[in-house]
Amino acid sequence: MNIIQLSIIGIIAVILALQFKTTKPEFSILISIGAMIIIFYFAITKLDIVLSTINRIQTTFKLSDVYLDILIKIIGIAYIAEFATQLCKDAGYGAIASQIEVGAKLSILVVSLPILLSIVDTISALLKF
Repeated sequence: MNIIQLSIIGIIAVILALQFKTTKPEFSILISIGAMIIIFYFAITKLDIVLSTINRIQTTFKLSDVYLDILIKIIGIAYIAEFATQLCKDAGYGAIASQIEVGAKLSILVVSLPILLSIVDTISALLKF
């Protein structure tokens, strides 16, 4: 699916959700969640292109698998957190959305610590010379 089709799905979902918002707000939220899941699914299918490009970069520059695994985890955390955050905001729970964002940022920090340690080790080794 291309961006035009995804945008049309989103616009139709918004129009339907607005129709139900005043009379049946629970249906409005369900329509919104359904549209988000559909759009998220089709967006995830594009990850094959990203992963193949990352693998191509890895083979070209002889990068370590550890760093690429960390990069993929960080991308996954960011996308899942963004999806959950927007879902919570759409349902009117901004405080929960903010806590998801904080949790995602901390998770990304924890996952990226090996890269940070590697940079510190490299700088330390350079300063000894």
